[in-house]
Amino acid sequence: MQQSQFLSSYEKIRTGEMTGAVRKKKSIQSMLDTNDFAFSPDIPTEDEGIQFRNMVLLFYQSRGRHDMLWRHTDDPYRILVSEIMLQQTQVDRVAIKYPEFIAAFPDAAALARAPLADVLAAWQGMGYNRRAVALKKSAEKMVDEFGGTLPGDPAVLATFPGIGPATAASICAFAYNLPVVFIETNIRRVFIHFFFSDADTVTDAEILPLVEQTLDRENPRVWYWALMDLGTELKKKVPNPNRKSAAYVKQAPFAGSDRRIRGLILKYVIAHAPVREKAIVTAVAEDPARIRRILAMLEREGFLAKAKDGFRIAE
Repeated sequence: MQQSQFLSSYEKIRTGEMTGAVRKKKSIQSMLDTNDFAFSPDIPTEDEGIQFRNMVLLFYQSRGRHDMLWRHTDDPYRILVSEIMLQQTQVDRVAIKYPEFIAAFPDAAALARAPLADVLAAWQGMGYNRRAVALKKSAEKMVDEFGGTLPGDPAVLATFPGIGPATAASICAFAYNLPVVFIETNIRRVFIHFFFSDADTVTDAEILPLVEQTLDRENPRVWYWALMDLGTELKKKVPNPNRKSAAYVKQAPFAGSDRRIRGLILKYVIAHAPVREKAIVTAVAEDPARIRRILAMLEREGFLAKAKDGFRIAE
């Protein structure tokens, strides 16, 4: 669809002239609160594609999260940082940590040369510390192999530590405005809600053709922002559509998990290194055998190094 076609149909929505499903909606709120606005899971017609795009973009204009700092830059390194942070952390927390992290490590070279202990300290509160290690290694790869730049090729980006196909594509969309096709949890939620309302189970293979067919190729960056924001809003308004996804996995409770204990150990070692095992057991207040197992795991993964005087963050 040409941009002029989009603008024309968008103007019709704004003035209430659009026919069909869009015209039925009295407001953005009613769109979210009812199931009237639904499409067939078959590849949409051109008119249906226009209606769907305009619905999504009208929502984004009205309720989009326009104030997020990483949406005010196309610097590939900063987009990389934000995408890694957003993989498994809520937006509100990322909104706090992102500017702090960028202030500490303003470019790939700064992150690449920083001690791992400093990177992990800056990452505290984000969880999933493997992402911080992967992000540092990605910065090192940028400096060592790409002159400090980030490639705009999803296939190349997917070879970077901690970057899978979906994250590689999202970086290309947001940093380079490339019309790539990908799915993440909020995008999945939108398509299941509006295209598969009657289905019991939906695979990503069924969703991907719809993502490709409805993609705004003139401005994929804004389009994916809009989809993600609508998906976030849907989570608040309707029973989670992603439960129909074949890829859906319910997250294990954080309390009492190894992940929680790993975080406590790393936080303590960062603040007090070098520290002996006995001090860690006392500080974390968990079963000594479990602490020893997790310490060994953190050593194997390159987080910790053990010396005669105790544990410290690995160099």
